[in-house]
Amino acid sequence: MIRPDLRALLPGLVILLASSGAHADWIEGERARLQALDKITARISTLEVPIDTPVQFGTLSVTVRRCAYHPPEEPPEDAAFLQVVDNGYDSSAPPRDVFGGWMFSSSPAVSAMEHPVYDITLLSCKPDTPDG
Repeated sequence: MIRPDLRALLPGLVILLASSGAHADWIEGERARLQALDKITARISTLEVPIDTPVQFGTLSVTVRRCAYHPPEEPPEDAAFLQVVDNGYDSSAPPRDVFGGWMFSSSPAVSAMEHPVYDITLLSCKPDTPDG
């Protein structure tokens, strides 16, 4: 009669063991390092974007709201919450939001920005100094 009791405990034990080792602490970064591509000119730029400070790339205004990374003893991963607005070439047209969400350095295709002219990907998150 002990077996039924063990079967009842098994799902809870599996959940407990799975969740305990999968937790990774995130370190808050002060700036994001982004790679920006102009698809028309094939120009690639590296942008150092401080938190909550808009940076211009072409007609885009890129703002990083949050940036975090794993500590060195964890598998490498960086994540940033970005807001990207296209101001356009025509000043009479209102700016339009083209991206708002999380980007991950290890999986850029998971949440890619869709734009006909520009491409932006997250390279890394950095501490408070530009050198990182």
